[in-house]
Amino acid sequence: MQLRYAFRLYPEPGQRVALARAFGCARVVFNDAVRAREDARAAQQPYPSAAVLSRQLITRAKNTPERSWLGEVSSVVLQQALRDVEAAYRNLFATLKGERQGRKMGAPRFRSRRDRRQSIRFTANARWKINEGGRLALPKIGEVKVKWSRALPAVPSSVTVILDAVGRYFASFVIDTDDGTDRARWTEPDPDAAIGIDLGLTHFAVLSDGTKIDSPRFLRRVEKKLKKAQRELSGKRKGSKNREEARLKVARAHAAVADARKEFHHQLSTKLIRENQAVAVEDLAVAGLARTRLAKSVHDAGWSQFVDMLEYKAQRYGRTFVKISRFEPTSQTCSACGHRDGPKPLHLREWTCPRCGTLHDRDHNAAINVKQAAGLAASVCGAPIRPGLVPAQREETGSQGIPHQACAA
Repeated sequence: MQLRYAFRLYPEPGQRVALARAFGCARVVFNDAVRAREDARAAQQPYPSAAVLSRQLITRAKNTPERSWLGEVSSVVLQQALRDVEAAYRNLFATLKGERQGRKMGAPRFRSRRDRRQSIRFTANARWKINEGGRLALPKIGEVKVKWSRALPAVPSSVTVILDAVGRYFASFVIDTDDGTDRARWTEPDPDAAIGIDLGLTHFAVLSDGTKIDSPRFLRRVEKKLKKAQRELSGKRKGSKNREEARLKVARAHAAVADARKEFHHQLSTKLIRENQAVAVEDLAVAGLARTRLAKSVHDAGWSQFVDMLEYKAQRYGRTFVKISRFEPTSQTCSACGHRDGPKPLHLREWTCPRCGTLHDRDHNAAINVKQAAGLAASVCGAPIRPGLVPAQREETGSQGIPHQACAA
């Protein structure tokens, strides 16, 4: 399993110029590759291979007056830009053939110098390293200061340098955790400890044991301040320095909300995985809910990010993670006798089962049904709750990582 560990970078002014040059060269190679593929498609010719594109757009281009400045950056950065194009077209073709699961992918678009997020990637053959002083040495950029919040558990296989919309720089390291070297000791949970989670808006999560976790509503808290900043931005002349300052103000507000939400999700998901042998959630149709009148609240809750964290942490630490179908009538079924009482409006938070007379809290009852639908109530004597999954590992860590396949960097 691969995880990403991200750390803040503080490049010096000269290093910022070198990074901007690398971002620009990678963007140009990416756009040239997309244009070459699109020209081949328009001419009804086979797509040029990655090797052909590498020779044409990098090796030969460096010897031309128009692209001679490509030689000022590491060639690995340019090769990784071509690999990004290859990955984008593979995802496109997999979507068209119906082989790709999840969100459908379209054709890669041209990158713009005005894109607020920029990134470049260095693999092992770029000969980057972390020196004894803790600085990150990057080819043709120099030794960049890193704010280390924890020690890396293993030697990284690659590093991605990211510039976000606020102007912050980050180094994202890919770590292979298959050998378990990054695991610290946790107290093992009860082998029968299992929890069902009902995600919602009134409360962010209600657990099958009756625990209710309030929704922080990070965006709602700063909504008034954010609206004011956006009004100021709309009144600035395009291309002016004042507009850029107003844009940064809006971007900082959004970044603060996103960072606080991610920290909340990390803390809660770690607590649930640490204390339970098995976790079950409902497979919510977040994309559909985000098109309703509750769209802002749905996005503010960030259910997808939280569920993704639960899933990869369960895999990482040997827990059982189950997603039940979104069509399971968890809010309509009595968790005591199993009687299905039909759909209920959202404002109805409590209801009484007409068969057994049990008074139910809507969300708590749904969380119990989520747990029962996943089969988590049948765990005995520490045996795996679902066949084929491993029991909890003895060594675990509290460090938080981001799954490699889930990270955009």
